[in-house]
Amino acid sequence: MVIEMEFKKVDKNNYVIRIDRDEEVIDKITEFCREEKIKVGYITGLGAAKKVTIGLFDTTKKEYISHEYMGPMEITSLVGNVSTKDGEVYLHLHINLCDKEMKVIGGHLNSCVIGATGELYLTSFDNEVEREFSEEIGLNLYKF
Repeated sequence: MVIEMEFKKVDKNNYVIRIDRDEEVIDKITEFCREEKIKVGYITGLGAAKKVTIGLFDTTKKEYISHEYMGPMEITSLVGNVSTKDGEVYLHLHINLCDKEMKVIGGHLNSCVIGATGELYLTSFDNEVEREFSEEIGLNLYKF
């Protein structure tokens, strides 16, 4: 039996989402937002991961420095937002994790494969917020 991500819509704009073992967090949230037509919102969650790539944006070089981590890790905090870029779902997520020694690491989330389960809350809004690339900053910023 293959278990796949499931969710429950608890009211007009709030969802409880479960991401399962071996599923990739960003892929699953992006797919979910596309299917539910969510164009702006925020996400919070926790769970257990087994493979994670996180980064730090170097503001001088205008590039991400990324590191991959393997092994059992607790997701102690996952936070972020949903917006759009060029009409497509755009996620901006940060994560904190602890390893077997309770050492905590964190940063911009590039990839996260679930080790046991991921439990997320997503609140959406009845609107859209678009992003565009800023040459000056080197990032995709909110466009108002």
